[in-house]
Amino acid sequence: MSGQQKDVYLVIGGSGFVGRNIVEQLLARGDIVSVFDIVQRHHDVPFYSGDITEESQLIEAIQKSGTTCIIHTASPQHGAKDSSIYYKVNVDGTKAVIAAAVATGARKLVYTSSAGVVFDGGDCINIDERVPYPEQPFDEYNDSKAKGEALILAANGKGGLLTVALRPAGIFGPGDRQVMQGLYQAYQRGQTHFQVGDNNNLFDYTYVGNVALAHLVAADKLVPSQSADSDKTDWNSDTATLSGKEDSLLATALPAVTATTGYRRVPTCEARPLGPYVAPPPNADQILAAYNAPPPTTTNRPVVRHRFDQFSENALALAPSSPLQVAGQAFFITNGEPVYFWDFMRLIWLQLDPPGSKRADHRIYVIPRAFGMVLGYLAETWASVIGKEAGFTRYRVGYSCATRYHNIEKARRVLGYEPQVGLEEGVRRMVEVRITFQHC
Repeated sequence: MSGQQKDVYLVIGGSGFVGRNIVEQLLARGDIVSVFDIVQRHHDVPFYSGDITEESQLIEAIQKSGTTCIIHTASPQHGAKDSSIYYKVNVDGTKAVIAAAVATGARKLVYTSSAGVVFDGGDCINIDERVPYPEQPFDEYNDSKAKGEALILAANGKGGLLTVALRPAGIFGPGDRQVMQGLYQAYQRGQTHFQVGDNNNLFDYTYVGNVALAHLVAADKLVPSQSADSDKTDWNSDTATLSGKEDSLLATALPAVTATTGYRRVPTCEARPLGPYVAPPPNADQILAAYNAPPPTTTNRPVVRHRFDQFSENALALAPSSPLQVAGQAFFITNGEPVYFWDFMRLIWLQLDPPGSKRADHRIYVIPRAFGMVLGYLAETWASVIGKEAGFTRYRVGYSCATRYHNIEKARRVLGYEPQVGLEEGVRRMVEVRITFQHC
């Protein structure tokens, strides 16, 4: 952010799972940050207690803290008994946040959306940000997040405010009270050997630290640009052309995501292990040094675009606004490492096993999806009769059997986002915190 005024941050929902990780990363890099929330769980930053739907309370917090950049992460947990809370926080609350930002002259607003805003229960296979909101939302939670996101994107440019929406998928990590809680209960009950569906569905999970990092890089990149000005006039006209910087952005091949797999250099004549030899080659030191060199940050692979590519010439011409800017755009955020749904669950369960235990490592019993839907319906019916909440539902069957992974090329190119913590390391950290907590 050299040459620019350093931002002062207000994290709305900063006591929550994602919000707290954002606060910690902001503090780690020396930024000024405050928290607005209904409950205070930490005491290392200024805290403002309030209701997100009350514009006056938001205005007071923004003015007192001197905020220039708002990061809005507040949202009820999925699975609330009364779905009206979703719309109250995610829609009405977001309206109040936008109004308060405009009223106080805040320059930036980063919104934590969800990859579920485009999920309708069907498969999402490597989808990008061009996919529209579904006509029939999967549930009220995702519908409310989609409506909140639409408000955020429509507010871009209003009163000088710049906005961006991030869509993380399958967030997990230390302190998670949703994914980890349910999986731990299944482990404790000895239910790890049941599987619904054939486990051929790839699924995106995202480590919470990577999600927090995405918010920081989005806030840093949320600045007025020439492309943003042209976007307001004639971006998709026949005469619109990419700037040299934008053209270069698309022409550079992206390296593979190796946060979990690690980098594997392919041996060549110029970079390889030397192996056994009678006499070393004259340039042996250079060959070995090239092979052991750190992973390259760029690649000379060609970038090949096709007609369905989001950055093809035709796709860019049809875009309603420039997808190469940050302001007014949505970005999928994932680990870039889609895995089979139940493989991820078993990775967690096996990590929970103490040394020498085989509790989570035994024969798997597969329940076909269609039969699972029948069992879910029966469980829901019985639960309604006895007045309790069903533990096994058709929603969970559909969720665990759907293919859901997303294309993050736009986030990598435009935001410069790169996942730093892989799935295996993320699971290790999450389970380690859980076990430590259990022993306290």
